[in-house]
Amino acid sequence: MKSNGLPGREGEPGEIDTSVAHAARVYDYLLGGRANFAVDRAAAASAYAAWPGGLDGVQADARAHRAVLGRIVRYLVRDAGIRQFLDIGTGIPKENNVHEVAQREAPEARVVYVDRDPIVLAHAHQLLRGAPEGATAYIYGELREPGTILDAAARTLDFSRPVAVMLFGILHFFSGADDPREVVGRLVTPIAAGSYLALSHLAGDVEAEALAETFRRLNAAMAEAVTLRSRDEVAGLFGGLDLIEPGVVQLPQWRPEAGTAPAGPLPMWCGVARKTS
Repeated sequence: MKSNGLPGREGEPGEIDTSVAHAARVYDYLLGGRANFAVDRAAAASAYAAWPGGLDGVQADARAHRAVLGRIVRYLVRDAGIRQFLDIGTGIPKENNVHEVAQREAPEARVVYVDRDPIVLAHAHQLLRGAPEGATAYIYGELREPGTILDAAARTLDFSRPVAVMLFGILHFFSGADDPREVVGRLVTPIAAGSYLALSHLAGDVEAEALAETFRRLNAAMAEAVTLRSRDEVAGLFGGLDLIEPGVVQLPQWRPEAGTAPAGPLPMWCGVARKTS
């Protein structure tokens, strides 16, 4: 293992393995970031040659993923009145992070970021520059232990009031044996009525052949394997929550900005749902 020797906080990993590709760093590379290593770039170049449109195509899709995150956060603040966000699997900081989008609309918004990748921890200080009227915090956490996450986030968020739980690009790292629906249920059950769940997930039924080959290659190179799911399977992850229109759709179809040109197939599903009780 190659390591940068970063000191870890209690309960947090202190090393960054640069010998194996990692999802957060590959995504950072696709978005034009610099917090990635040769192994991540090589994995992306090999795997995404099979993606529709090649590497240029997946980079455009990564930008579309970032764009829908912003649209969903704005909807949650403007239309749903949400002022608290729990963003799990946040990844390496970029422009228009959840707290930046939310606090532009409502400076008093409070945001907690959760991740378990040590390179995200190394860049976490970039997330802590929120509006003074609100709060922005980062915690180390593992989605497979939702109770621990909620306990730590309660130092910043008031779970007696509605909160938006953001699970963008994380549940496809859960196999069927991991039972992601059950994990989501344990995360959502304790939070207040009026809360929201927003998620995105790689599709197994859009450009299926190309996606299967892409992630066959990427899974061989990364420490974590990806499980692709159909639209119906992704809809099932919302459990008994009430889906907000337009339901589970491809990223460009979720409440596009006025005047946006129609986009072609994009192999990722997203949706937002409300907890009514």
